[in-house]
Amino acid sequence: MIASFVIFLREGFEAALIVSVLLSFLDRSGQRKYFKDVFVGVGSAIAVITAVGIVIYLTVSGFVGSTGQTIFETVTFLMATVSLTYMTFWMRSHGRRISLDLEEKGSEALTSGSRFAMALLAFLSVGREGLETMIFMLAIVFASTSQSPVSGHSPWMILGAVAGLGVSMVLAYAVFKLGAKINLRRFFLVLGIVLLIFAAGLLVDAIENMQQLGWISVGMQPLWRSGSIISENSSLGDILHVLFGYAQSPTVLQAIVWVGFLAVTLTLFARTPSARPAAKKPQPSSV
Repeated sequence: MIASFVIFLREGFEAALIVSVLLSFLDRSGQRKYFKDVFVGVGSAIAVITAVGIVIYLTVSGFVGSTGQTIFETVTFLMATVSLTYMTFWMRSHGRRISLDLEEKGSEALTSGSRFAMALLAFLSVGREGLETMIFMLAIVFASTSQSPVSGHSPWMILGAVAGLGVSMVLAYAVFKLGAKINLRRFFLVLGIVLLIFAAGLLVDAIENMQQLGWISVGMQPLWRSGSIISENSSLGDILHVLFGYAQSPTVLQAIVWVGFLAVTLTLFARTPSARPAAKKPQPSSV
């Protein structure tokens, strides 16, 4: 639940910011007629990503317990790790330019006079967030030791996703409609650290799968066996596994990768300067 909450809070908030920036830009430009196109683009992105996620999920469910499923899970873990790490650092260094970049692209769409261009901009901008969310949620489902793809999503996981999305919408509304003062830099800083910890756990899951598949044969010795204290199949063990990469019998390589990944990424993350906002360009005049 916590993992899905944080993922949807972060991705939902960024998607809401994107939509808010586009609508605010169009409103200031006197081009409210394009609002509908933005909503069409956003709705299309959500529909496409949801459909793709369901198809992938059902496809993998048909191979439960097979080597093919393990391989697919491993690829998903690696993709989620790379995406989480990349977007965390990208937001840290470019976050303040999101609105300016969107307004520049929005201005180009207005200049072309194409309503399709505006819908496509919204589709691509929100679709990227949706694609990331889909990958992350698939990875969380696969990493959940108390659930298998064939047994269905945990109600708590779904509840966490809904709660995270709801909170993200409230925050976005407070920022753009009520003028609330929210320290976005600190907000994304805290979430960035949490997501890097998630990424470390997913990377360790990928290492575990690759060892089981025989792709990696080094560092196979278990460091400890704590299954009698906290089993990965228990509710607490499953939460610790999804959030922090807890393993009841971690191998030497898993421990080295987990510690090494966090040591490197958190150090670089702390040293990565936040981007300074650039000067705004003149808005296009209304036609």
